[in-house]
Amino acid sequence: MADLKNYLSRNWFGDPKSNILSGIVVAFAMIPEAIAFSGIAGVDPKVGLYGAFCLSITIALFGGRRGMITSVTGSTALLMTGLVAYGESQGPGVGLSYLIAAGLLTGILQITWGYLRLAYQMRFVPSGVLSGFVNALALLIFQAQLPQLGIGVKETSDLGIENISRYPVADQIPTVWILVILGLIIIYGVPKITKVIPSQLIAIIVITLISLLLKLDIPKVSDLGTLPNGFPSISLPFGSLENGKVPFNMTTLGIILPTSLAISLVGLMETFLTQDILDDANDSSSNKNKEARGQGIANIVASMFGGMAGCALVGQSVMNSENGGKTRLSTLSSGLSLLLMILIFKSWIGSIPMAALVAVMITISISTADINGLKNIRKIPKSDIAVMVTTFSVTMLTKPHNLALGVIAGVALAAILFSRKVAKVISVKRIKNEGNRIIYKVKGQLFFVSKMYFLQGFDVYEHPEEIIIDMTSAHIWDQSGVVALDQIIRKFKNGGSKVEIIGLNKESLNLFERLGGMETNH
Repeated sequence: MADLKNYLSRNWFGDPKSNILSGIVVAFAMIPEAIAFSGIAGVDPKVGLYGAFCLSITIALFGGRRGMITSVTGSTALLMTGLVAYGESQGPGVGLSYLIAAGLLTGILQITWGYLRLAYQMRFVPSGVLSGFVNALALLIFQAQLPQLGIGVKETSDLGIENISRYPVADQIPTVWILVILGLIIIYGVPKITKVIPSQLIAIIVITLISLLLKLDIPKVSDLGTLPNGFPSISLPFGSLENGKVPFNMTTLGIILPTSLAISLVGLMETFLTQDILDDANDSSSNKNKEARGQGIANIVASMFGGMAGCALVGQSVMNSENGGKTRLSTLSSGLSLLLMILIFKSWIGSIPMAALVAVMITISISTADINGLKNIRKIPKSDIAVMVTTFSVTMLTKPHNLALGVIAGVALAAILFSRKVAKVISVKRIKNEGNRIIYKVKGQLFFVSKMYFLQGFDVYEHPEEIIIDMTSAHIWDQSGVVALDQIIRKFKNGGSKVEIIGLNKESLNLFERLGGMETNH
């Protein structure tokens, strides 16, 4: 009984007031993003909104990290664009059916990755990648707000957001700026007076009331797109192309598999990074494999209700944590609040000025950025800085901005730099020359990167009667290492020397015997 009470307190009912209010604030921030990401994918705004609340509610029940927000995201939406475009070329509505089918397969794959313990591979993501990722994300969140400030509207046309959004014109811009500044003052000022109600929620309410009372003609949430008229029903995307459905066969599987595979891996990558950020901020730990399975279940549920697949949101998750959203109740609250907003309070939600949400999103971008890492950049090793800059640069320079590609580039560079460091650790020392015998002592890790340094340690033009290669302090890791050692043996033997290999450990010996081309004495 005590264990159940502790579980409920830790996971659900610890500080319910803060968690519920935080979830409400997060729901406000999810609305414009869900609509905008629907536009990126090329589907109706309701698809993003349905996906957002389904993902939030489901992950509250099945997720591995309490208090983490899952919704539709830009990184996953970008991966859907090509599939939706292909589907629409086959017939009206087919693009959406392909998207939903891909979401179902994405969920199945993520559940599979969870049981295969894919999360353990995240151990190989260095802190430099994480820092570059969050800083790029922070800047992208901030940049996304600029059009609503009247800045750089033309640049957003590459993403196609202009088709579902309206931005302030010349005479509206000063008013928008004043309201955004007011929102920032409220968000940062109210906590110094009271923390009973989240300052972001207060800012949204105050700015909305000002807009309604003064009848301000400025962009509102309703200008982003049409909100849903009712609750979605469960349906599957399979059927005939003539009816806007896709066949349930291997052909369809072949079409959706590349997209589903990409979404499943990119989504988990972003989710795990978000999980690490929250774990670090709250000095806690969480189960990534359980989270992978939870993400899979959530994507299946969202797809069955006609919504987009998604993953964890860094910005909203950080916002939720900072506002006291530490339990699953905050995540559930965000999903239920979003559902109520778009169904019951649709007209009021539509009247919220975009300026209020811009102020909230700016604070999210600031809190998301790795400020401490930037302050201490002079103390960080150059290799880590290179990884951080690469992750950040690739993300920012790709069109459209691709967080997943940035992370992959950062991890790849980190792997290369690490391999170079390890490679240089290997050494070959000529320790004795007794009579007509030479002993070479090898120390370190022999694999494809260190192969070159290993070969350079031998004088293959010196041919004494006997050569001993001592591998006691070395380890062979791959075929390249075996080939390198075999190459040295062959060159010495071709010169007339008798070669003896000593000290190979069991793993290295087994590998050498399987792949080596010569018999040796041990």
